Amino acid sequence: MTMPVVPAINLAEKLSLFSQHWSPKIVSHYNGNEIMVVKVKGEFNWHSHPETDDFFFVLAGRIRIELRDGVVHLGPGDLYVVPKGVEHRPVADEEAHLLLIEPAGTPNTGDAATAAKKAQI
Repeated sequence: MTMPVVPAINLAEKLSLFSQHWSPKIVSHYNGNEIMVVKVKGEFNWHSHPETDDFFFVLAGRIRIELRDGVVHLGPGDLYVVPKGVEHRPVADEEAHLLLIEPAGTPNTGDAATAAKKAQI
């Protein structure tokens, strides 16, 4: 039996479908992980993920990941992984576009009660 060819996913096209900030959109799945795009601007809240690392890849713009003991600056093409349990806060002075990968169901704030609801696009 042959599997149907699944079309490629164009991230710029997916990002053009929404304008909200800090609202991750699922574009695909990979080994139990959600692959998402998100537009960010301003400061996110301080949080940590006790069970998983936090993966950030900058597609466009610039962000900084504030940690309690330093700051990591990221631009287009830069990737950073916040280790699980490390408190952090992403900040974007201007709008930036990110690719995120995390285990399915992981709340973006580290707390399901305050997390953004993720939609598949």
